[in-house]
Amino acid sequence: MITVEYCRQMARYNAWQNRGQMKAFKALTPMALRKDRKAFFSSIFGTANHLLWADQLWMSRFDGGFGPAGSGALSAELHDNLQLYLDDRMRTDARITRWAERLSQVDLVGPLTYHSAIADRELSKPMGLCAVHFFNHQTHHRGQLHAMLTAAGQTLGDTDLVFMPDEL
Repeated sequence: MITVEYCRQMARYNAWQNRGQMKAFKALTPMALRKDRKAFFSSIFGTANHLLWADQLWMSRFDGGFGPAGSGALSAELHDNLQLYLDDRMRTDARITRWAERLSQVDLVGPLTYHSAIADRELSKPMGLCAVHFFNHQTHHRGQLHAMLTAAGQTLGDTDLVFMPDEL
C-alpha cells in the first residue's frame, strides 16, 4: 500500500508547498489572514493552525515525541501570532522530513495504536493507512488554503507534485 519512498516524497512535497504558502501568509495583513472565509476552520490562519496542530498530533503518534497543545476543538487557535506560527511550521516540517528519512519499510507494517480524543477511545489502525491519511490530510487542507489565498489576491506557485523541484 505504501512505501518509504512515498513518505519521503510526500514529506518533501509538504515542506515545499508550506514554504510557498507561508510566503503568501506574510504578504497578507493580519485582518486578511483572520477574515472569515466560510471555510470549515473559518479563516486562512485558522485553517493553517489546524493543519499544523494535526501534523504535530500525528507526528507524536509516529515518532513518540511531543504533541500539540490544546484539543482538536481549539486546533484553529494553536497560534495567535503569525511569526510564532511560521517558526513552528518550519520546525514541524523539519520533524516530518527527519521522520520520513529514518523510516524503514518494516516501520510501515503492522498496527498503530493510539488514543483518539475525537472517538474518545483507543484505536488501532494499520500504520500504512495512518501514514497515507497523514499526507492526504495535509494535501486536503493545503488545497483549501490555496483557494482562500487565491481569493485573497495571492498568486501561488505550482502545486503539482510532478513539478516539484528535485532540489529544495
